[in-house]
Amino acid sequence: MPPFEELHTRMLDVGNLHAAAAVLEWDQEVYMPSAGGPARGRQLATLNAQAHALFAAPEVADLLGHAQEQAGLTPDQAALLEEIAYDYARASRIPGSLIRRFSKARSAAYQAWLEARGRSDFALFLPHLKALIELCREKAECLGYEDTPYDALLEDYERGMTTARLKPVFELLARRQSDLVARIGRVSGKEAAPWLRQRWDTARQWEFTEFVLRDMGFDFKAGRQDRSAHPFTTNFSIHDVRITTRLSEDDFFSALFSSVHEGGHALYEQGFREEDEGTLLASAPSLGIHESQSRLWENVIGRSLPFWRHYLPALRALYPGQLDRVDAEDLFKAANRVSPSLIRVEADECTYNLHIILRFELEVALIEGKLEAEDVPSAWNEKIKHYLGLEVPNDAMGCLQDIHWSHGSFGYFPTYALGNLYAAQLLATMQRDIPGLWEEIGRGAFGACLDWLREKVHRIGRRKTAVEIIREATGADTGPDAFLDYLESKYASLYNLHF
Repeated sequence: MPPFEELHTRMLDVGNLHAAAAVLEWDQEVYMPSAGGPARGRQLATLNAQAHALFAAPEVADLLGHAQEQAGLTPDQAALLEEIAYDYARASRIPGSLIRRFSKARSAAYQAWLEARGRSDFALFLPHLKALIELCREKAECLGYEDTPYDALLEDYERGMTTARLKPVFELLARRQSDLVARIGRVSGKEAAPWLRQRWDTARQWEFTEFVLRDMGFDFKAGRQDRSAHPFTTNFSIHDVRITTRLSEDDFFSALFSSVHEGGHALYEQGFREEDEGTLLASAPSLGIHESQSRLWENVIGRSLPFWRHYLPALRALYPGQLDRVDAEDLFKAANRVSPSLIRVEADECTYNLHIILRFELEVALIEGKLEAEDVPSAWNEKIKHYLGLEVPNDAMGCLQDIHWSHGSFGYFPTYALGNLYAAQLLATMQRDIPGLWEEIGRGAFGACLDWLREKVHRIGRRKTAVEIIREATGADTGPDAFLDYLESKYASLYNLHF
């Protein structure tokens, strides 16, 4: 068998093992009984260790070298080999024993986090957090870094990004967004619209989310939606993409925006090329790019006035009598109300990045050993006060609200903010490329938008880096300017501000 074909077959087996592990992880968060946690940890450890051993074996380096020298490779085959080489260089530095320990620790930490959050007791999660921080530090040492161990972890999620590059961008965002929030606070009302204070039937919420997902282009023959404590997206192939949402009778927007956000991720996963199925090319080059898709659908499209004009009749039919005195402008203003809040996933566009920045600062300090795990609640509460001016009443609404640390996903949070920046750049170009974009959205016709994203982002997969995708799609380098222009323009209009 030619070396490329042999390596390709081996990589498909690695992908199948990862997909099997993903099924178990999905089940753990959606259906698994809590008592199944220890066994699930062992199962995941076995699968992940086997996948790592198959991928990081010394003979893969030989196969890779021979495959790269093979005559007649297509551009796609050459691109795939480049991505395999990149992943192999990182994976081969990590011992299989660390993979096993990490998998077991993650599974145990997730179950502990669920209990700790439910009881609002950080002490229940603390030993697991300590263990994962140590494992992440160990991983960083294996991978190597120049300036800070956090960079080695950040590379897993945003290739080429460093702490040094993020800090000045985040400082600018914090300054400009804090100023915007303060200006809005001086002219806005303190209370949410009275009509929001009703009970919203969760079965009807579910029906509406699936209705919108279908309109967006989500293929329910190649995916499904379920409920979980923390909304997420996962895929086992481009023909099996799962999303979850959460429902609350007290929150009109939560389920919708969770579903639209995860739907944006899912459209990306369903949009890879058929011929890339099972390979590294059928994946995103960074989580920042992935987040750009979810943030664009959730915030830019899902919170737009044309969106609400289109869906108001359907909502009135779903909730008879509850929205009779509410018009599209009311929905639009309520969906874009700016008010500092404790919960990241409920944050408005103006304060969301502030949530990310405080998590980034805490993560860097934890990984560098400048903050002890025991001090996370107090450090968290101080930063919430600094950035958002709020007091944290309990751990569940503070440092236990996110799932990420229970997964050992240090380095993930910055990609949410980067996704906002990328989304704004893509939006600016999309509006130029698609005349009448907002008129189409006002008719519930998202096809032109999705087709544009398919061409400019989805079908590229990992053939290009995040920086290359943004540059080629927009003609500009990545940066915060487009996002800040979008934010300040939108909210100046909403709140009658003058810059």
